[in-house]
Amino acid sequence: MTEKTDIIDSKTFVEVTIVGKDKEGIVADTTNYIFKNGGNIEKINQNVVKGLFGMHLEASFHTIDKAKMQKELGELGKKLQMEVKVHFHEENKVKNVAILVSREDHCLLKILNSKTAGEINCNISLIIGSDEKLKPIADNYSIPFFFVNHTDQNIAEKEILNLVEKFDIDLIVLARYMRILTPNFVWRYPNRIINIHPSLLPAFPGAYAYVQAYERGAKIIGCTAHFVTEDLDQGPIIIQESFKVAPEDTLETIKIKGQIAEAFALLEAVKLFLEDKLEVYWGKVTYK
Repeated sequence: MTEKTDIIDSKTFVEVTIVGKDKEGIVADTTNYIFKNGGNIEKINQNVVKGLFGMHLEASFHTIDKAKMQKELGELGKKLQMEVKVHFHEENKVKNVAILVSREDHCLLKILNSKTAGEINCNISLIIGSDEKLKPIADNYSIPFFFVNHTDQNIAEKEILNLVEKFDIDLIVLARYMRILTPNFVWRYPNRIINIHPSLLPAFPGAYAYVQAYERGAKIIGCTAHFVTEDLDQGPIIIQESFKVAPEDTLETIKIKGQIAEAFALLEAVKLFLEDKLEVYWGKVTYK
């Protein structure tokens, strides 16, 4: 009997991310491997911040052996002394989603209710919280909840990365996570982390956007769902929602309106991603 191997016969896109201490030869060795195995490089991007190198490469193959590629790229990573991750993007695959939260529940509930109603097609594999407040919601929906202590952000990120890898996550959703992810984290999941920001970017950055808008007398306020990059609140914009400020509005009513807009915008961005309708070119999101 011939041993069955995990070989793909249709065109498949492979994402390769490499993170580690900057050194020579990383790009050349990786691209040479892709070409020697019959791949075509579709996109490549690299960054260096304070000696930390990050590269994201997307390549297409007509026929590949996933297990063999995982093994060989892992060996290449050991040779380069870099962390190498391989992600296979297959059309029509039901994607695995991780949701990161803090204490606010409006965005989380919007996504969970939409999943229950059949409005989005995905596996919500786990919820990760920097606080335990929202654990009862996860329990109510029978979704694994993991509390990660964020006293040390670097240690917290390592724990989150381990969970994301263990559950084979395709998309990370920051549902009012209220934490700033480092380049060390973001570079591992380029264009696969979606955040909701309470402002029409790039105005009013940071956590107190509604307070700033209210204090400055803004007449139109909104929120932005965007891909996360190493630059705070500067990632490619996916969806924006806005609302007018009425003369009788208070800070509290603005916050309520804002939360409704946030939940809607984040859900729409997640839905577009799950349906493979988003492309990022030169820092700008386009719709397929």
